Amino acid sequence: FTEEKLGQAEKTELDAHLENLLSKAECTKLWTEKIMKQTEVLLQPNPNARIEEFVYEKLDRKAPSRMNNPELLGQYMIDAGNEFGPGTAYGNALIKCGETQKRIGTADRELIQTSAINFLTPLRNFIEGDYKTITKERKLLQNKRLDLDAAKTRLKKAKVAEARAASEQEVRITQSEFDRQAEITRLLLEGISSTHAHHLRCLNDFVEAQMTYYAQCYQYMLDLQKQLGSFPSTFLSNNNQSSSAPVQSVSAPSVLASASASLPSVSNSVVTSGISELRSSSGSRKARVLYDYDAANSSELSLLADEVITVYSIPGMDSDWLMGERGNQKGKVPITYLELLN
Repeated sequence: FTEEKLGQAEKTELDAHLENLLSKAECTKLWTEKIMKQTEVLLQPNPNARIEEFVYEKLDRKAPSRMNNPELLGQYMIDAGNEFGPGTAYGNALIKCGETQKRIGTADRELIQTSAINFLTPLRNFIEGDYKTITKERKLLQNKRLDLDAAKTRLKKAKVAEARAASEQEVRITQSEFDRQAEITRLLLEGISSTHAHHLRCLNDFVEAQMTYYAQCYQYMLDLQKQLGSFPSTFLSNNNQSSSAPVQSVSAPSVLASASASLPSVSNSVVTSGISELRSSSGSRKARVLYDYDAANSSELSLLADEVITVYSIPGMDSDWLMGERGNQKGKVPITYLELLN
């Protein structure tokens, strides 16, 4: 080996097909490791938690069960909602948000578990199993090649006929062993193609698990948004009932303020005076929509945040609602979703 490195001895080259297979195996190992490690980071962003799980796995012990981030946030929200009072709008909203966060946390656990079984485990099995076997046989092939090259060198240096005969016999034996080991290594390396096919199926399973997780999260948040959509009118009536309290101004859309700090707030006094003027004048006003609203039935008008619509009042209408128009579409809209424009 040293003589080869110094250029003092010839090296038996592997055939091109075997070299290509070796290169493909190394490439597969490199990228499999990178994908596996980054998937672990994606599923568990906390490095301390990953190290803890690794240690418990090496000790062949089960890691203690702990709440994940969505579950912890959900529990805090539920505890806060119960402290503020489930009968209050904010307390009730916190409890509903907390329950949704805990459902998302459960879905997150299912994603991690499914991905670990169907995606990470097969990749790890390749790195720790098949590729280790390939590495072992490749080292044997390297040793057989060095034995063969050493025998060839001795044959070249043999001067006596008897020594030459012994060297020729040694070359034949080492050549046979080298060819046999090269064939074993080639057969193992050709299995990389089937490994790719297996990892492709695992990748499909991983994508399906992610799709299920994101679909669940979307549905949970959609249901939560619909539940919170009924809160503003209740919140406004609560404020009106307690208008004699020392606190005079409470922003109407603050029920959703925890979800979006950028949402503008409208005080009760401004909303009430503007609506009163609109009703007394029997005219129409332009209003900007504060946040999205999904119509509960055909008599209502769905709204999109920041759009401007025309609103007016009709006799006998509920005090919490106005009629809204957008082009040729019209329907009832909750006043707490609106900011009247001058």
